[in-house]
Amino acid sequence: MEAFVLRDAVKPGRVSQVGATETAEAVVSARKPYKLVSRDFHPDDSVIQVGPVAFGGDKVIVMSGPCAVESREQLMMTAEFMQRVGVPVMRGGAYKPRTSPYSFQGMRLDGLKMLAEARERYGVLIVTEAVDHESLANVAEWADIVQIGARNMQNFELLKAVGQCGRPVLLKRGMAATIDEWLLAAEYIAAHGNLNIILCERGIRTYETKTRNTLDISAVPVVKQLSHLPVVIDPSHAAGQWQWVLPLARAGVAAGADGLIIETHPNPAEALSDGPQSLNFRHMEELMEEVGRVARAVGRTL
Repeated sequence: MEAFVLRDAVKPGRVSQVGATETAEAVVSARKPYKLVSRDFHPDDSVIQVGPVAFGGDKVIVMSGPCAVESREQLMMTAEFMQRVGVPVMRGGAYKPRTSPYSFQGMRLDGLKMLAEARERYGVLIVTEAVDHESLANVAEWADIVQIGARNMQNFELLKAVGQCGRPVLLKRGMAATIDEWLLAAEYIAAHGNLNIILCERGIRTYETKTRNTLDISAVPVVKQLSHLPVVIDPSHAAGQWQWVLPLARAGVAAGADGLIIETHPNPAEALSDGPQSLNFRHMEELMEEVGRVARAVGRTL
C-alpha cells in the first residue's frame, strides 16, 4: 500500500497513513522514506529564522569562527572581527569530539559561557556542537543553533533528543553517509518535533587523499530538489588546507548553497584544533569579498 502524508493534519512525531481507497483533503503522496523533510510534504523552500538571520532566503549566510574555544582573549578578538566584517553567526567548539583521546577536548561549559558573552558584546549569533545528551542540554541553554557533527549524524537517540530541544539545528552530513541517510537523519529530528533544520555538506570520504575530505558540490542541488530545508557547506573540513577553502566556498555558493561555515582563527599556527584549515583574519576578509561577488552573480547577497 502506498503511504500518504496529510499535509495539514500531520504533526511532527506523527505521520498519518491512509489507504489508497480512502479520501482526504490536501493529501500528498509520500513515496520517499523521509517524509517531513521532503518536498512531497512541503513543496516550497523553508526559511529557518534564527533571531534576525534567515537561512534559506535571499541572503547567503556566513558562519565563521575558531574550530575550538581556546581562551576568552581568542574568542573576543574573533567575535569583534566577525562583527566588523559582517559575519552574523559565529562558530566555536566548546565540546570537541576528537579522533585522538589525547587531543584538546574543548572547554565545555566554560567555553559555552564565553560564547554567550561574545554574543552579548558583539551581537553575533552562536552555533556550537553538542556531542551527547548532557552537552545538548547545555548547548540548548547557551547557544542559538545546535550543531550535530558528522560523527553523530546517525546517533539516533541524540537526534531524537535534538528534536525536542527547542533550538534550530545544523545537521552535518556523515563522512560516509549517502544523501538518503543524511535526509533520514534529518527526518529523525523532524519526526520528534523540530523542523528548524539546516543541512550541512562538509565533505565525504573517498579514495582521494590530497584533501581531508571530498566536498560533494553535487549534493547541494540534489538535496535542494529532494528537500525543502536550507543547505550550507563547510569547505574548511572538506579541504583540510586553508588555501583551498576560498575556491570551494565560491563553488558552493555558485551551486546554490544557502550558507557557509568557515573556520577562522587569529593565529592559525597556534590553534589547538584544525589550524591548517583555518583562515586568518586577512584571508577571511578576502573570502567575504570574493564570495560576495559570486553571490551577486547568482542573484543573492551575503
